[in-house]
Amino acid sequence: MTVPKEMPEKWARAGAPHSWSRKKPSWGTEEERRARANDREYNEKFQYASNCIKTSKYNILTFLPVNLFEQFQEVANTYFLFLLILQLIPQISSLSWFTTIVPLVLVLTITAVKDATDDYFRHKSDNQVNNRQSQVLINGVLQQEQWMNVCVGDIIKLENNQFVAADLLLLSSSEPHGLCYIETAELDGETNMKVRQAIPVTSELGDISKLAKFDGEVICEPPNNKLDKFSGTLYWKENKFPLSNQNMLLRGCVLRNTEWCFGLVIFAGPDTKLMQNSGRTKFKRTSIDRLMNTLVLWIFGFLVCMGVILAIGNAIWEHEVGTRFQVYLPWDEAVDSAFFSGFLSFWSYIIILNTVVPISLYVSVEVIRLGHSYFINWDKKMFCMKKRTPAEARTTTLNEELGQVEYIFSDKTGTLTQNIMVFNKCSIHGRSYGDVFDVLGHKAELGERPEPIDFSFNPLADKKFLFWDPTLLEAVKMGDRHTHEFFRLLSLCHTVMSEEKNEGELYYKAQSPDEGALVTAARNFGFVFRSRTPKTITVHELGTAITYQLLAILDFNNIRKRMSVIVRNPEGKIRLYCKGADTILLERLHHSTQELLNTTTDHLNEYAGEGLRTLVLAYKDLDEEYYEEWAERRLQASLAQDSREDRLASVYEEVESDMVLLGATAIEDKLQQGVPETIALLTLANIKIWVLTGDKQETAVNIGYSCKMLTDDMTEVFIVTGHTVLEVREELRKAREKMMDSSRTVGNGFTYQEKLSSKLASVLEAVAGEYALVINGHSLAHALEADMELEFLETACACKAVICCRVTPLQKAQVVELVKKYKKAVTLAIGDGANDVSMIKTAHIGVGISGQEGIQAVLASDYSFSQFKFLQRLLLVHGRWSYLRMCKFLCYFFYKNFAFTMVHFWFGFFCGFSAQTVYDQYFITLYNIVYTSLPVLAMGVFDQDVPEQRSMEYPKLYEPGQLNLLFNKREFFICIAQGIYTSVLMFFIPYGVFAEATRDDGTQLADYQSFAVTVATSLVIVVSVQIGLDTGYWTAINHFFIWGSLAVYFAILFAMHSNGLFDMFPNQFRFVGNAQNTLAQPTVWLTIVLTTVVCIMPVVAFRFLRLHLKPDLSDTVRYTQLVRKKQKAQHRCMRRVGRTGSRRSGYAFSHQEGFGELIMSGKNMRVSSLALSSFTTRSSSSWIESLRRKKSDSASSPSGGADKPLKG
Repeated sequence: MTVPKEMPEKWARAGAPHSWSRKKPSWGTEEERRARANDREYNEKFQYASNCIKTSKYNILTFLPVNLFEQFQEVANTYFLFLLILQLIPQISSLSWFTTIVPLVLVLTITAVKDATDDYFRHKSDNQVNNRQSQVLINGVLQQEQWMNVCVGDIIKLENNQFVAADLLLLSSSEPHGLCYIETAELDGETNMKVRQAIPVTSELGDISKLAKFDGEVICEPPNNKLDKFSGTLYWKENKFPLSNQNMLLRGCVLRNTEWCFGLVIFAGPDTKLMQNSGRTKFKRTSIDRLMNTLVLWIFGFLVCMGVILAIGNAIWEHEVGTRFQVYLPWDEAVDSAFFSGFLSFWSYIIILNTVVPISLYVSVEVIRLGHSYFINWDKKMFCMKKRTPAEARTTTLNEELGQVEYIFSDKTGTLTQNIMVFNKCSIHGRSYGDVFDVLGHKAELGERPEPIDFSFNPLADKKFLFWDPTLLEAVKMGDRHTHEFFRLLSLCHTVMSEEKNEGELYYKAQSPDEGALVTAARNFGFVFRSRTPKTITVHELGTAITYQLLAILDFNNIRKRMSVIVRNPEGKIRLYCKGADTILLERLHHSTQELLNTTTDHLNEYAGEGLRTLVLAYKDLDEEYYEEWAERRLQASLAQDSREDRLASVYEEVESDMVLLGATAIEDKLQQGVPETIALLTLANIKIWVLTGDKQETAVNIGYSCKMLTDDMTEVFIVTGHTVLEVREELRKAREKMMDSSRTVGNGFTYQEKLSSKLASVLEAVAGEYALVINGHSLAHALEADMELEFLETACACKAVICCRVTPLQKAQVVELVKKYKKAVTLAIGDGANDVSMIKTAHIGVGISGQEGIQAVLASDYSFSQFKFLQRLLLVHGRWSYLRMCKFLCYFFYKNFAFTMVHFWFGFFCGFSAQTVYDQYFITLYNIVYTSLPVLAMGVFDQDVPEQRSMEYPKLYEPGQLNLLFNKREFFICIAQGIYTSVLMFFIPYGVFAEATRDDGTQLADYQSFAVTVATSLVIVVSVQIGLDTGYWTAINHFFIWGSLAVYFAILFAMHSNGLFDMFPNQFRFVGNAQNTLAQPTVWLTIVLTTVVCIMPVVAFRFLRLHLKPDLSDTVRYTQLVRKKQKAQHRCMRRVGRTGSRRSGYAFSHQEGFGELIMSGKNMRVSSLALSSFTTRSSSSWIESLRRKKSDSASSPSGGADKPLKG
């Protein structure tokens, strides 16, 4: 790289990063960051961003144009703007401009007000943050400056409980060794405190005068969004010092338990990692949204076709008939031929018929979704009293898709389990501790155990800790060296922080609950971790305080899956202590421990079989000479600017070899309340549940049985453990063959090959029996490769349950993406930790559990709550209702608008295709926004087919959503056909009656205005009766809106036809007196009644016949409700069936990096759904099953090639 003149040559020779260039041009991409302390003039040359942030989108001048531009990027808004422009052309418009502009302006205004309100609060928040005060060192004096005026290179003083103003390099603090404590809740959602430390060379710069003379320069990585990584170098006093994330204080953090600290600004404003992470997540759309877009295009095509037909009719009529009436009906000046008249007529009919897709559709959909979201937020049955946490719908766009989920991908730890760890068992030097035996030598169960061990001999013991096996305590008291070394390792090998508020009252702050449980266990057995400094750890061993010199911490990460410490004891002996996952650590043991290894492995398998989380412990003695040489190589690796992490990993790998096995620990993570019942209920709803966990296979399988995912009644549980591509492929092939063999012959030797498609996917979908698949992470890596992913998917999707163990966060997302890619199914991912975020974002629906691992998963999710059991209510109640309501809303909406609009089409054949409207223009304007809007909204928000209790009792009610039965292309065409049928009767019955009818005084009744009022009144009454028939759950709001809308129609009708409005606006209200005269005629009311009856009776007859000949499941459930009400006494005797079983769980190491580098540098299901057939002899769900088979048979086989989607 080019060395600046200001940089001494020695710095260049010291090895500045060659992969970084000197500095970007101001318009280019920044490749490195340079910041010199106390030198604003130097730093300003690089034109770095200021510390002023701006999250707002508009100001007073730009709001109107920018907001309108954004809104008209919506296709619907642009379409209606185009129609408005057409209506302004007098030659083609037979409607006043306000019929379109009123609803359009209403929609635009509502959206603009919402956007303006949101942006106002953003402005308010920006101003509040930018005007915060900070103490900046300027010219050797601390001065108060607003945050917006802080610059890169400034030195800032922070005081306790203050927010960090920018991304700072920590220089010094009031705590020893340059330590400071921060809270990062705004960054990653974690509320536990973290520790940061200044590098030793700057930790003494606590004096203002020394800081004023500090002129060090930092060269580091460019701005990025990686919260857990930082790589840079400090050049000062002709030396260079490596910088890492443990030396950084990031904007958004809060200084805690530290009186003061000084920091050098490295990144400011939009360059800070907080702002770099503020990007929006991927926008998710529902399948109904995508279908609606397709249907709107079809409707627009239908609209064009109608316009073309009527335009051709106009041209023919004008050519054959119109030319003869030029004296009475002259063409407009611009019209010179019948063809041009037809051309203009086309655009006129496009305007008149546009109401087949009214703009109110999109507004109504959003209002309904908002209502559904509030129902989720207000649901008291999803409120966790213990944590005072309600359920939260963090999006309003996915509610109906909650009623269509087919696949659930769940994390285990903290999602299915409580993530509250209890030290349960251990294996020390080949002996297992933790089981209690009775007099006969039989293992005692939990309820039969005696009193737990008395730890009163230890004044520092945690009184909440319970352990039942006294032989372990006896081994400690007798001085067993292996047991002592075991607990010594647990007390030293960790990154726990200790706080002693009162004498003897220790409080441990652990990175993960499992690490806290291990240190607490050591504490109770006499090895008490008391305190630490960056270079020492003090442990009270059986009452004696011993201080160990902490030489190195080899920290945990997702790849290493282990952590180690290197310590020197008071005698000067250097020892490495290591703990980690068995799959990793057992490979690094010395060959001399083979016999002990075999015994410990048996214990590990036993613990995992009980669902416990396991860790292996080992140690290694190091001689002084080897350690010094290794430490030098570690230092060089830590100073490397490029591939620093890889180099460190290689150095760590070297020393963590040939270790001596000490034993293993087993921690219990209790199952959350209601998990087995929830999984069983969701399985009955035909939802397939896949568990993606970092635990080992045995633990995952045990959890599967505890959760009732796996049962003893299953035909077979396939376990895939292959280490090579060929092994994995062969295991998957054998699993498929077994499923296919069992499907060929079903009971008594009867074959049902006719049910099977020739395609493999269809064969697997039709397998007989229940299967489960368990696959390991290393096998999954091969299974997810491009040439095998379809084989894996075919096999897994044929199974009732799938468990993927030892998987990484990336593999979780890959599995979800695989199902999304090849299956036409809605996926849902649920988790509680940072390692679940990628999976949550990848799935159609992401659910976050607010648990023990912060709120990262919640922040990335679409819905959140505190316990897994609430998922059944979210899907089976809220999701199913949302899907039902949205489908009924859309069906009715398209029906009423086709019934309304198509009358114009029929009228065109009787008015010379002149684009004359049937209705009064005010009726056209108000039809969708006043007369029919509220009733359909009420149905869309409040409707139910069965009560919530029945939705939970009969999970099969969920299946129509999965099969997309309630709103699809077929249902759409049925609604359109009903609307067209209604429009035919709506036009031709009054037309036929009016041709011969007379008034009471004998005069002719037939006139245009009376006909318009009669058709409009018939329409409003018919659609009101129709929505009454469609409403399944009546509330006071439904009654008020339906009958209120009718009353409002008549009130507005008589008002607009009154003399008063005519006197004021004679050109606008030309129907004066018409409503009073027309609706006073009995003939008109008979016509309205006849039209209503003829329109509605076929619907009533069809639904009556369907209910009695082919009822669906919800009809049957309502029938059983009536039976229950009549036979209450009998049905009260229905008893609940309980489910019992082990509620153990398993262990996986934390998916987060530890504190190591930082320290060294300073959880009775009803069976009524199963017994539904006892209430009725009719098969009410067979049609669903046949449709599911049909859907399966029509799916494309994925085995034919990756380019063919697999439909499920």
